[in-house]
Formats: sequence, C-alpha cells, structure tokens
Amino acid sequence: MAYSGFRLHPLHAAWRMLPAGPRRRLFAHGTAWLAPRPDRQPPPARHGLAVAGELSRPSGLGEGARLMRAGLDRLGIANWGQDVGDRLPGGQEDRLPLQMPPAGAPLVLHENPPSLPWALLHLPRGLIRGRHVVGYWAWELPVVPPSWRLGLRFVHSVWVPSPFTADALRPLLPADGRVGLHVVPHPVAVAPPRPSALDRAAFGLPAAAVIVLVSASLASSFARKNPLAAIAAFRAAFGDRRDRLLLLKLHQAEHFPADLAVVQAAIAGAANIRLETRTLPARDRDALMACADIVLSLHRSEGFGLVLAEAMLLGRPVVATGWSGNLAFMDAQSAALVGYRLVPAVDPRGVVQAPGAVWAEADIAEAAGQLRRLAEDAGARQALAVRGQAMAEARLGPAALARAVAALGL
Repeated sequence: MAYSGFRLHPLHAAWRMLPAGPRRRLFAHGTAWLAPRPDRQPPPARHGLAVAGELSRPSGLGEGARLMRAGLDRLGIANWGQDVGDRLPGGQEDRLPLQMPPAGAPLVLHENPPSLPWALLHLPRGLIRGRHVVGYWAWELPVVPPSWRLGLRFVHSVWVPSPFTADALRPLLPADGRVGLHVVPHPVAVAPPRPSALDRAAFGLPAAAVIVLVSASLASSFARKNPLAAIAAFRAAFGDRRDRLLLLKLHQAEHFPADLAVVQAAIAGAANIRLETRTLPARDRDALMACADIVLSLHRSEGFGLVLAEAMLLGRPVVATGWSGNLAFMDAQSAALVGYRLVPAVDPRGVVQAPGAVWAEADIAEAAGQLRRLAEDAGARQALAVRGQAMAEARLGPAALARAVAALGL
C-alpha cells in the first residue's frame, strides 16, 4: 500500500539513486568490513552440524539449506538450524526459532558472498567463533564475480552443488589449498516431491492433452531461466494444436510485472498455452508437476536445477539445455538434452553477471523436435522417465554430503 505522506530518509533516498551495480558493490564491501570473522584456525569438529540459511524463505538457497538438514537427518547426524531469512534485505518472513549448536559443531552458511557478511552481522557472535565455518555457495555462470573473493574471509571451506559451480569458483581460491572445496549436490532424493491429491481436473487442465510444464521463478533472472525460448520451442513443435498444452508456472510474477508482461505478449492469442502465477503450497505445487507429461527447461545456465531434479524424481521426462549444473544429475540417456551455442552472458537485470562469462542459447528447432518425439510416443516418455528417475536417485542421495561431513572430521 502506498502512503502519500511517506518520505524516505535523505540518506536512504540517496542510496536508492545509485545505480544497482555500484550499490551492490558498496553493500558487499561495507558489510564485509563490519562482519565478524571466524577463528583463523578452526578447532576440531564435534557433535554435529549447524545449518544457517534462508530457512523461512521460498528461495533456492533456502531450499538448499532445508534439503541439507533432511540429508543430515537421514544420515543420523545431529543438526541445528539458524534462520537468516528475515534478516536479509527485503526479508519479511516469520523467523524460525534459533537453535544454538554446542561448541565445536561446524557451521554451514547457505549464503553467497555478497550477502554472507550481512547474515553474519545478524547472527549471534557465539555462532561464528570456535567452530569450522563452511560457505555453501551456488552460482549459475562459469565465472564468478571478483567481489566473491570477499567471502573467503569468512569461511574455512566451501561446498557447492555441482561440478559446474566448483569449476567457476576454483580460480578464486587460494593456491595454497587453505580453503577446501567440495562438491555436495542437494540431496533431493532424501526429500523427493510429495504431491497432494489434486489432479488435472482440480487445476482445470484437460484430461487428454499432452501437457508440457515450464516452471521458473522470475526472481532467479528472467534472462537466465529463458521462458521465451520454451514458448518458441512449444509453438514450433505444436502450433495451435488443442491436444498439446504448454503450462507456464511462473513464481513471484507479482514482483516482476515487466517480465510478466513480456511473457503475456509472447503467448497472446495462443489457446494452448496457459499461465499459472498463483503461489501454491509445496505439495500442491508438486501435484501440478505430476499433472505434466513433459518438463521443459531451455535455461541459459543453471548452478544445479532443483526443478529438473524434482521432475526426474517424480518420474517425469525432462527436456533441458545440455549445459551447466543440471549435468550433475542427468545425461543423454536420462534426459532429452538439447544442443546449444555459447554466447556472452548478458542479464539486463544484473542478477547474474560476471566479467567474461558466457551462457547457452538452446537450439529451438532441436528442442521442438524432442518435444514432438516425446509427445507422440508415450512409450518413449515412460522409458526416459524411468531412466531419469533412476539417475536422480543414484546421484542425489546423501552420499556426497556424508563424504563432506567426514572431511570435516566428524
């Protein structure tokens, strides 16, 4: 709600007048100067693991923290949660109760370097001192911004969700090996999707159509998720066929009206494309995915690809760009991988930017061919879904997490 009498503090108004790039850099450097640092040499690890992150936020980093706790539970490792969701800029969620871990329990911080110092400023000092601190960092390009080097002041080691992200971060790490690096994919198979009882009729979807689902958060960079490519591939594959339906599930659309307007313009007049922007409970969201026959992602880059992992675990065949972090849990036998060409990565919103970075432009014609093939052959869909589910279950269990915890000395 807007209030006509409201006025920003002059300093706040001046801050908002700065361009986004300089504002982000000033924020990162200023908070890094103020934030508490962990002990130079961490003590031996004991007791279990503390997991701090956006536990109350519906974000990728928040889901990563929640999945880590589920993985630790599966491994029988004691763990304690520290919610920083409402402490971050813009956070408004109800904070979960703070669980103080015993002395010596390592701390895993699910916050990327730009916001990591801010999170540390809002956590108890006793949570940082006297323990091994791990940064769990997620990134979607093959190059990380130079400003990420600031984050190394606050961690003893770094965990990442995919080899793709590890390759991006490795050049940033000290050559002496002082900061360890481990690939720890999200253990999605430990907490796979659990659809509610809602079916196609409950969502108003046609019973007989082949449904292609695209699910993306507009907060995760519209350009990176690239729903326009998915729309183009669907229209090239099926035209106006009424027995084929593209379902666009766009999260947080209300916060990005300009992006939403671009999508609406792209699907104008298409009777076989449906837009879904409601915020659904987790199990209803899983039920919506279960209604789909194919899950499509023509992303330009992914650090991991949680939606694709969930789709495979749910037994849905996936058509996806054959590049970036999703290759941590899929290959040409377990998913329909689409060819691409690498181009300079340009994000108009600046959400995902790094000097010299590239990302993928998926081959629209090839994607359309894969969609036609799978839509016309139910047997091929089922076979691909079975192979995908097996691959995801094998790659996304708690084994990598167990190895990383063991490396801490627990």
